Amino acid sequence: MLNCKINTAEEKNLVWNRKHYDYPDLPKGYQDTISGAYSVPIGEKGYFEGIRIREAHLEEDPASWNPETGFVDYNRSGLPLIEIVTEPDFSNAEEVELWLKKLLLTLSYIKAIDKNAGLKADVNISTGGERVEIKNISSIQNIKKAISYEIERQAREKAIRETRRFDEVKGKTISMRVKETEEDYRFIPDPDLPIIKLREKEVKEIKKKLPETPQEKLNKLIQKFKIKKRDAEILYKNLDLAEFFEKVAEKIQPATALPWITIELLRVLNYNKKTLEEVDIKPKHFIELLRAVKDKTLTELKAKRILNKFIPRSFSIKTKLKKEKRITNKKQVENIVEKVLKKNRKAVQDYKSGNETALNFLIGEVMKLSDRRADYKLARKILQKKLK
Repeated sequence: MLNCKINTAEEKNLVWNRKHYDYPDLPKGYQDTISGAYSVPIGEKGYFEGIRIREAHLEEDPASWNPETGFVDYNRSGLPLIEIVTEPDFSNAEEVELWLKKLLLTLSYIKAIDKNAGLKADVNISTGGERVEIKNISSIQNIKKAISYEIERQAREKAIRETRRFDEVKGKTISMRVKETEEDYRFIPDPDLPIIKLREKEVKEIKKKLPETPQEKLNKLIQKFKIKKRDAEILYKNLDLAEFFEKVAEKIQPATALPWITIELLRVLNYNKKTLEEVDIKPKHFIELLRAVKDKTLTELKAKRILNKFIPRSFSIKTKLKKEKRITNKKQVENIVEKVLKKNRKAVQDYKSGNETALNFLIGEVMKLSDRRADYKLARKILQKKLK
């Protein structure tokens, strides 16, 4: 996805190294990594959104040390991660912010983002003198703030080669230690971990299975389904949502499917604090629901109520249609309207006194009494006639 050259066993083996340093976040004294002076990264010489990728390599996550309290959080210590190293092609914090958002979106398309782990980045900055590294920044917003502050600081004072951290409360970077050189880390091959032999055949198989890039997906949504760019941008930011829309739009008019997915489906997911990949909503069940609305078997209100029940698992609505069917019989709707008018005499009087909003209240009561099954237009027409 980052257009890197992949190093396979036909050319080079991938050897684990021990990167030594004495620091509280690394209690065993070294970090397992496929990086260092004599290492071969999995991917190198890549290019993504105008920025060169130096390499992408595997390594283990260290612990997290808080220098103010002295506490060490071992929650992620030892977990695997991929470190992406860019060339110094950025000019300002805004460029970094935009690029990182595009990177995260692209990586989400191959499920390479752990939402529970969050983002962690080391930022290297030089405005002409020595390079300063700011360690373990955990959000794009803080990365942007740290870069802006460090550029200003290096303009005021001479930078030395050091490692700093970003204090998000004070909005400034603080010195941690003098920066080590590659020699200081004493890289040696790890005798306990086997060499990784990545075959050319495996690489080709993985490449065939890669999804479209976000930009390709955006263009496809606009061109194939003839939807507006702003609507396509809502969809393409979530691959699961975009693919769900594509499946539904093959059977339902895209203009009809769009608001039901970008508004109603997202409403239900957000209310339940879920993403589409965390629930089991089948496109065929969603299509059934929309068809029932289109052919006026269900009211929109009733369909929205059924959609609420699609979490965590959707179901076929065919067995429920008879019970949930739209009421279009004039006599039945009149009976419901009569009950509502008798029960809400104040609202009736308010309407007759010139309060037009009382009509909306009464329509709402009709829909409530009919369990959202009454035909909305018919109910409104009958109500207006009765009120006159």
